[in-house]
Amino acid sequence: MGYLGGFKVTFGKIFHKTDSGKVVTLEYLGGQGGDTDLKREKPERMHGRHVLNRYEDGMEKCIGCELCAGVCPAKCIYVRGADNDPAAPTSPGERFGFVYEINYLRCIHCDLCVEACPTEAITETKMFEFSFTNRADAIYTKDELLVGDDGQPKHLPWEDWRVGDDANTSGWMRATAPGGAAEFEGIVAWSAELGYGVRSPEGGQPLEEAQAIEAAHAAADHDDHDDHGGGHH
Repeated sequence: MGYLGGFKVTFGKIFHKTDSGKVVTLEYLGGQGGDTDLKREKPERMHGRHVLNRYEDGMEKCIGCELCAGVCPAKCIYVRGADNDPAAPTSPGERFGFVYEINYLRCIHCDLCVEACPTEAITETKMFEFSFTNRADAIYTKDELLVGDDGQPKHLPWEDWRVGDDANTSGWMRATAPGGAAEFEGIVAWSAELGYGVRSPEGGQPLEEAQAIEAAHAAADHDDHDDHGGGHH
């Protein structure tokens, strides 16, 4: 198209208006309520907005241990724990997450916080469409991250939740043992959650197929070692 041709397209779109009178970029489909409210199907292991989960009895899973904050490479998580009230505990442990904040201006959605959590308190949903009009909205507080009394994530005004965004949260973690061993595929190892019960583990590679692939790689490595070492005596 050329350098000047690109400017022609840009300026042509700037002044194009829809029937509503709003200036839009037609190539970007989506947005709630529109005639072109389309979204690309999200992958099973999509990393999106976090949630803080509850047990089925409503108690919070977070114990305020701060391991998620310690492992975070972007330093976007701030946690402070407090002692539970013995008469009315917030979590089953001695402590609970009194303060919990995630700065989404820094978060890289690596899911390391999920991997580090000893109580499965934090998971990532597949909701990734959230735009802020000010920087303060980008810092999510515990009240915004903690699921409601029905176990469902809270839908904030600037978020575009779709059906299934809360399903299979952090599925790759649920699929295997902490070490990723194939023999744990299909075995439920996560505690039940309020509103969802015991989630099914993510379907994955059959054990026999995984073992065959591992054996093939081992054989290839052995052959490669022999080739490189054959000239030495």
